[in-house]
Amino acid sequence: MISSFPSINKEKIETLQINIGYKCNQACKHCHVNSSPLRTEKMSNEIISLIPKVIEKYKIKTLDITGGAPEMHPEFRNLINSLSDKNIEIIDRCNLTIFFEEGYEDLPQFLAKNRVKIIASLPCYEKDNVELQRGYGVFEKSINALKLLNNLGYGKRKDGLQLNLVYNPVNPILPPSQEILEADYKRILFEKYNISFNNLYTITNMPINRYADSLKRENKLDPYNKLLKENFNQNNLENLMCKKTISVNWQGQIYDCDFNQQINLNGNNGPKTLFDLMNKSFKFDYEVAVKDHCFACTAGAGSSCGGTLS
Repeated sequence: MISSFPSINKEKIETLQINIGYKCNQACKHCHVNSSPLRTEKMSNEIISLIPKVIEKYKIKTLDITGGAPEMHPEFRNLINSLSDKNIEIIDRCNLTIFFEEGYEDLPQFLAKNRVKIIASLPCYEKDNVELQRGYGVFEKSINALKLLNNLGYGKRKDGLQLNLVYNPVNPILPPSQEILEADYKRILFEKYNISFNNLYTITNMPINRYADSLKRENKLDPYNKLLKENFNQNNLENLMCKKTISVNWQGQIYDCDFNQQINLNGNNGPKTLFDLMNKSFKFDYEVAVKDHCFACTAGAGSSCGGTLS
């Protein structure tokens, strides 16, 4: 069994992932960000104004907007509108239930109008499993939200409005085969609810923050970390998302990935803030900051914000 995570290097950046704020209308058990309705941290207008400039300067292909519930930031829509003339893919990591909060009822129409790609949490197609992880009433709202998105044209065609779902295991285990599980999701959601979507992404739960605390209380944290190390797959190193992504927190600080951001793990090289990116010109050829939690990304078939790696 490998003892420490191997060194890997940054490459040309293709994705700018921003955590726009921690406020969320939910407080999910597996949330590595520790988001909740009580959180108040949010990205300033000054930092948000830099995002289109950074995208243009470094020819970034994808803007990946996360939270919390990213849509709860008061500048969420203005940011998307400011990029309307840029040839860039915009991703909204959406919890679906946000559509039913007061003031957000027209959000699905806004996302569809701007052709925003939606990556939505749905950890299971069974009600009990979803609500164990995400709270009472979440499953029904999620199903209604997916129907609403389908009615707007999401998830209908490969070349149309993109609707992708995310599966996280409820228990501290590796996700099953993404291909097989996607087929099950598509069959069951269509048969039961007449719902369609494009892709399912299986993501290994990261043993940090709220999820790590939960495992620790149940004496499952050490066995889970051991499981991740035992299933290290060398082949996944080539496709790790951190190599072509920079992750920016609500204060404008730069990390190699969203997970490093949440435990404040940064390397000695590379830009520290979005202001650094604008004031200098960086070549992304430095070493990525790694630690034991990185084994979650290389275990088995691998894991990333876009699903499996191999």
